[in-house]
Amino acid sequence: MSEDKPSRKKRYWIGSFSLLFLLIGIGWLLYWIFVGRFSVYTNDAYVHGNEVKVTPQVAGAVEAIFADETDLVEEGSLIISLDSSNYALEMEQLQMALADTVREVASLFQKVASEKAEVVLREAELRQAKLDLSHREGLVETGAVSLEEFQTYETAVIVAEAQLEFAKEQLKADEALIEGTTVETHPRVLQASWALKEAYLNFIRCQIWAPATGFIAKRTAQVGDQVAAGETLLFIVPLDQIWLEANFKETRLKNLRIGQPVTYHADMYGRDVEYHGKVVGFQPGTGNAFALLPPENAAGNWIKIIQRVPVRITIDSEEIKNHPLLLGLSMDVSVDTHDRDGSRLTDTPTSRPLYTTTIYQRQLEQMQHLDRPIQNMIKRSTWVGP
Repeated sequence: MSEDKPSRKKRYWIGSFSLLFLLIGIGWLLYWIFVGRFSVYTNDAYVHGNEVKVTPQVAGAVEAIFADETDLVEEGSLIISLDSSNYALEMEQLQMALADTVREVASLFQKVASEKAEVVLREAELRQAKLDLSHREGLVETGAVSLEEFQTYETAVIVAEAQLEFAKEQLKADEALIEGTTVETHPRVLQASWALKEAYLNFIRCQIWAPATGFIAKRTAQVGDQVAAGETLLFIVPLDQIWLEANFKETRLKNLRIGQPVTYHADMYGRDVEYHGKVVGFQPGTGNAFALLPPENAAGNWIKIIQRVPVRITIDSEEIKNHPLLLGLSMDVSVDTHDRDGSRLTDTPTSRPLYTTTIYQRQLEQMQHLDRPIQNMIKRSTWVGP
């Protein structure tokens, strides 16, 4: 009897552990059937977003900096000011050039008016010369008018005709310079006006405004720096325009589709904070395909390496308001692949802008404010009189 007790106890524990392992196995199997086989996981995922370069449109020396790294700036706010002295002088020179051009064009119109009067005068002189000649044609035979005097009147008619023809040609040439225009719409005046507007546009571009709302990063501009047009001065990172880029192994892409729901966690907050998104699309190539130095697979010592394909995933804008994410943060991503009816590649081309800025339209609107002063300048320059 005493020997049977340990034996029964041993069988009890063996049976208990066997049942436990059986239940664990059944639970794992059920999890795999209903959940696990529909989930694709990776921890090779990072936060990406737009990094908006701020570059000057004109060259100049940095005069003032209004925002530093980590500062929040709004779209349209002033962040850097360049020295505008040279552009102000250029504007003054072009204002004087416009006034001179307007006076020159106005003198063309006045010249045409005087040439029209000249043609009328020459026509009258020709008529008078012809009358004088016709009055003396019958008097040569009677001797009342000498042949020499008669020839003088004939020459006068020829001279009058030539003078009239010259006046007409001169009028035609000058009319071609102003045909179909006024002083305000003459090409030379318009060209001078646009030159002044361009100088004014360069002048206002010395004020560099933020093209987007976001946080300042990687500022390289310093007060006093001489910067060129297009040179990067700093970056603005809009943290409300971010997304995930999850790098899945090519062997895990079979069941991934656009539109599938995604859950993910940031190492920054741990497993307590869960984010939600959707698969947006697949990069049209592996990471190595777009590398700066793509691998050479035609070499003799070739080793097959499983490639990874970047998959773009959205981030819920409301969720990042409470728990903001920063560019480059690591994420653990899990994609629910129950719904496999979606496509692998985007089949609808985009037809609208995804990201826009209004600062350049504001510059044009400011430039248009110069139209009225230019019109007033043209009117003053065309005024003739005491």
